[in-house]
Amino acid sequence: MDTRTIRRTSVTLPALNEPGLYLSNVTSLEGGRGRLAEFHYADADLRDLDLADTHLLDGRITGLKAQRTRLEKLRVDSVEFSSCDLASLQWTDSKVSRAVFRDCKLMGATLEDVTLDNVLFENCKIDYSTFTRLRAAGPVIFSKCTLRETTFTAADLSAALIDDCDLRLTEFDGGKYRGLDLRDNDLSQLRGLASLKQIVIDQAQKLQLAEALTTELDVTFGEDLDDK
Repeated sequence: MDTRTIRRTSVTLPALNEPGLYLSNVTSLEGGRGRLAEFHYADADLRDLDLADTHLLDGRITGLKAQRTRLEKLRVDSVEFSSCDLASLQWTDSKVSRAVFRDCKLMGATLEDVTLDNVLFENCKIDYSTFTRLRAAGPVIFSKCTLRETTFTAADLSAALIDDCDLRLTEFDGGKYRGLDLRDNDLSQLRGLASLKQIVIDQAQKLQLAEALTTELDVTFGEDLDDK
């Protein structure tokens, strides 16, 4: 199986090039009996996308655009999402395994009680989103993504790596982050530093964290005071 590795973190990618696997073109993601397998869903432009109690297995979703997206109790195994624009995404109570999100827009997304296992987000725009109780049960990589003003609340990212991402005003509100690899990012505008115990950083990033803490504590420097 193909993998994507950054430093110590390796994600197993979807197995879509296996011998004998043929992806059939489909016009809907609603499979029979709640299961859709070996599929290619391309270039759909939808007003609403609602999926519930559905299992997506071995497939590609490319160029999908939806003005409103609601996903609930969705199981995703070995699926590649590319160049998708899922506006107003609400994704709850689901599990995603061996999946790739590449060049996707998930702006303002709300994910709640979603479990990720071997998932790669690459070149994605995930700004202004809220991840509540997001759990990395296996390796998860965010690479070259924008996560501006995104909030992780009570998340478990112990098995995750964030690499070369835009983390301006990204906030961590409670949760478990021991072992979260934040190397090769600018950490100077992070929020919620008290939650980030036992993360992995480079020595040079200590000054960035100090800058973030100074801003978060709203300190006043004595040199700036008027002594008169």
